[in-house]
Amino acid sequence: MATAKKKQKTLPPRSKVKEADTWDLASLFPNDKAWETAFTKWEKQSKRYASFRGKLGKSAADLAACLKFDNKYERAGERLGTYAFLKTTEDTADSQYQRMMGRFQHAVTEASQAASFMRPEILSIPATKYKKFLQSKELKSYQLVLERLVRYKPHTLSDSEERLLAMQGQMADTADHTFGQLTDADLKFGMIKDEKGETVELSHSSFSALLHSPKRSVRSKAFHQYYDVFQSHENTLAATLSGSVQGDIYYAKARGYDSAIGASLFSDNVPQSVYDSLISAVHSRQPAIYRYLELRRRKMRLKEIHHYDTYVPILSDLDQRRTWKQAVEVVMRSLEPLGEEYCSTLRRGLTEDRWCDRYPNRGKQSGAFSCGTFDGAPYIMMNYQPAVLDHVFTLTHEAGHSMHSHYSAKSQPFQYYNYVIFVAEVASTFNEQLLSRYLMQQAKTDQERAYLINRDIDAIRGTIIRQTMFAEFEKIIHALAETGEPLTIECFKQEYGKLLEAYFGPDFVIDEQLKLECLRIPHFYRAFYVYKYATGLSAAIALSERVLNGGKQELNDYLSFLKGGCSKYPLDLLRDAGVDMTKPEPVQTALDRFESLVEELDTLL
Repeated sequence: MATAKKKQKTLPPRSKVKEADTWDLASLFPNDKAWETAFTKWEKQSKRYASFRGKLGKSAADLAACLKFDNKYERAGERLGTYAFLKTTEDTADSQYQRMMGRFQHAVTEASQAASFMRPEILSIPATKYKKFLQSKELKSYQLVLERLVRYKPHTLSDSEERLLAMQGQMADTADHTFGQLTDADLKFGMIKDEKGETVELSHSSFSALLHSPKRSVRSKAFHQYYDVFQSHENTLAATLSGSVQGDIYYAKARGYDSAIGASLFSDNVPQSVYDSLISAVHSRQPAIYRYLELRRRKMRLKEIHHYDTYVPILSDLDQRRTWKQAVEVVMRSLEPLGEEYCSTLRRGLTEDRWCDRYPNRGKQSGAFSCGTFDGAPYIMMNYQPAVLDHVFTLTHEAGHSMHSHYSAKSQPFQYYNYVIFVAEVASTFNEQLLSRYLMQQAKTDQERAYLINRDIDAIRGTIIRQTMFAEFEKIIHALAETGEPLTIECFKQEYGKLLEAYFGPDFVIDEQLKLECLRIPHFYRAFYVYKYATGLSAAIALSERVLNGGKQELNDYLSFLKGGCSKYPLDLLRDAGVDMTKPEPVQTALDRFESLVEELDTLL
């Protein structure tokens, strides 16, 4: 007797996806053939760099000619590279586009070597002559580029020393590479049963999903089973992290910086006081954090609360299904405070102009991102699922990045349009704030509003409070290593344990294994980066309140920020928008928001 087979929902191949649901890359290239033609022409142009060697200090006109060529070459390369990259994400198994990307990357490496003389040659120009160059008509459009470059003169070594540091590049990545190979390839976490009784493989991705399980025994089992594996490799992981820290200190010392943190903050011209002020502000609100964790314990009816109890929503997920069209509509309504031009541009981008690749298909890259360029549309990749509320937030988040790119490219020349990471998360999380507030206003029941408030609280806790704890840990271990303190496994666990106690409070149960969390955070191998998540959301909350409670001037200030690109240093861009990150107020405003949401959630539940 034949048995009926269960219908399995499988993803369609890329060839079967409706054109209307895909992005239109014609703003970059109409097709692959056009890309090939442009690439062949562009690839050959890198040989022209040699014609400028030895001439950059002769006259302002010679230097301007080189910078103009370099700008034109990079601009064409950005367009080529973006097209190739976006095609690889459509189907990661398509070898044609993998090869296209590989050829582009090889050409970039060759061009980088050809242009490597520019920076040292420019920095070797005598100070008096350099000053005259900066005042010349020919270099007016590159003045800020050159002023920023000369800041690095005290931290730039001789040609032979620079060559030695450059030769260490691959070796310097050993700690990060080892960490990745060990945690992504070698560590095996075994199998585990989820809340449905189905056996699944425990991995980094499933670990996160299991911590959101409504069944506490599943969360606890996943936590301990996961960290058991890290514990069995703790000394290797500690040595690897220590090696990364020592590398940061070595390069900072080699280039004449006072400290590793000083070297990292230098490029954005951010004083360490901003970093320290963030930590102090979060410490000052620890009672509010403890109150929320206690509220969570009570509402979840737990005798005691552990770390694995902090990810699952207090309330069960809302049953809210939104089609793509409905998601776009709710996002657009929430963004109405940003004005007609912003909204009409974004609406066209998400609909007829096809900026966004909407749905999953077989082989498509997971997750979501925004990819803006100077000459093309600011594309968005989604893997939208109508039943997942977070995907609506992801859409407005990526749309925030894309509109930031759109305005910057429209308002700045190529050399000043590409905004830096410090401000990148402001525009995206600003949009999330507007969506969250709009949905709360539209909530039909107390339960629906409470769910949205809980989500907002956890976003602030995860982005501002947790990332600040990570930032404080990075500061502590680098300072210890700079005084000659060996970074052993016991040192890491002791310092991280102190932070866990400070950030989670006396009534929170800290499992001994949680001290190993510091050994699994990939960002620690790119030190002093995570604080930007916290400052970014803090600025976004402060700016969103300023725009919502203000008038035309406040909106224009924010839109001018979006148009700023990198035409000023990030702190100056934000200050002009109405938020001074050198002062404690923006972070305090964000934490005020956190406290008021905790108060309301306690009342609603």
